[in-house]
Amino acid sequence: MSMFSSRNWREFPQRYRMEAGKFAISGKTYFPPRVVDPTNGDTEQSMVKLPETGKILTFTVIRTPSAMFKDIGPYALAIAELTDGTRLMAQMTDCDIEKVKIGMEVRIEFRKVQQEMDHGVISYGYKFVPKWY
Repeated sequence: MSMFSSRNWREFPQRYRMEAGKFAISGKTYFPPRVVDPTNGDTEQSMVKLPETGKILTFTVIRTPSAMFKDIGPYALAIAELTDGTRLMAQMTDCDIEKVKIGMEVRIEFRKVQQEMDHGVISYGYKFVPKWY
């Protein structure tokens, strides 16, 4: 069984709803949510929906992908800071990977991530697309 089984993904609903944990004391938001705020030990938090846009802080291009992702290679992985300051990593899609750059404005879209081996179960998640797309 692959690590992306549909049951595993469904047990983490924040991935489908893009919900993050925002801590009461620091006001910092983490995705996926954390149990404890690493800056001060706070455990009181509320769930918030992440904004859909941000800017790329850094990225890398995977030119020799693993067997699981060989059909989409080469591809870019980026870390973006969303408009509320939350940072997350996702694959860039719907763009020429040679044009991906730091500072590029992106938005989050819910897309197919992979298909599970012989079972054919499709796993979904978030990816970045250029904001102008």
